Amino acid sequence: MTVREELEIMEHRRLNPLASFADQSSGRPMPEAPREGDVRTCYQRDTDRIVHSKSFRRLMHKTQVFLRPEGDHYRTRMTHTLEVSRIARTITQALALNEDLAEAISLGHDLGHTPFGHAGEDALSRCLGKPFRHNEQSLRVVDVLEKDGKGLNLSNEVRLGILGHTGDYIPETLEGQVVRRSDQIAYVNHDIDDAIRAGILTNDDIPQEITDILGHDHSSRINTLVCDAIHTSREAGQICLSPMVDKALKDLRAFMFERVYRNPVAKGEESKAKDMLQRLFEYYFTHPEALPEDFQPQMSFGGLERTVCDYVAGMTDNYAVDKFTEIFIPMGWQVRG
Repeated sequence: MTVREELEIMEHRRLNPLASFADQSSGRPMPEAPREGDVRTCYQRDTDRIVHSKSFRRLMHKTQVFLRPEGDHYRTRMTHTLEVSRIARTITQALALNEDLAEAISLGHDLGHTPFGHAGEDALSRCLGKPFRHNEQSLRVVDVLEKDGKGLNLSNEVRLGILGHTGDYIPETLEGQVVRRSDQIAYVNHDIDDAIRAGILTNDDIPQEITDILGHDHSSRINTLVCDAIHTSREAGQICLSPMVDKALKDLRAFMFERVYRNPVAKGEESKAKDMLQRLFEYYFTHPEALPEDFQPQMSFGGLERTVCDYVAGMTDNYAVDKFTEIFIPMGWQVRG
């Protein structure tokens, strides 16, 4: 018996009957036979594939909310992803669900996010003439774009969990639903923390009717939401919050849209970022020969528009600025002695 088989047996002994068991996965888009002497379950293997991917490494240089902020302590897509992963593991462990599946979904859920956060998403939507959705792009990254067009060939439960972390589609697995909720818990709370750091919000600004329920500081709010999700889900047999806490979270999110997400300080540079990405898209669409060599074959099966979109969406903030500068900004005169 391999270590992997031992782990799969242990899952059946310790996990909730409603959990997603690794040996009952519906498989991968391209079937793979188990490796001889394998020590990882399919979901553990998926986590490793995501962590070792190029798109995962790029998350550390992509904006969360504040565009290119001055200071080292603002969240990036990478730190957001790690916070979601920790919250999801805490909840799944308490509910005796599959932590490995939740971790894989968490680490892959934002791989398709654009540079400059949701500003980049808006810019590409304008370029395409239809909504660009980062959850759909994240699935495209793991299915098609990684490994030079081969994709990561992840388990279907991970793939659909990534797709369903936001938007209309709700994952069938409880682990996927946990990640969906963990994403909401993470981003609302860490965005408050960053907004306070930026000086556009104080703890006292948050309405008291919200803080009286969720807590009066960052740690308390997360603790309230996580504990409520655990206790309420245990009783309900599904992933949910109690009505009072759920309403408080929705009210907090609405408050953040009013005071932070649409705040001119937080979004002061958004119009520049959107214009930059639109101009990059238009340039590469009219100059496809300028696309990197590894993107050239994609045009034959993905089409020019889709290929340009994939390239721009995969850029980090700094890379987008550098390419824009290289293409559109004249080089300064060299100082001569």
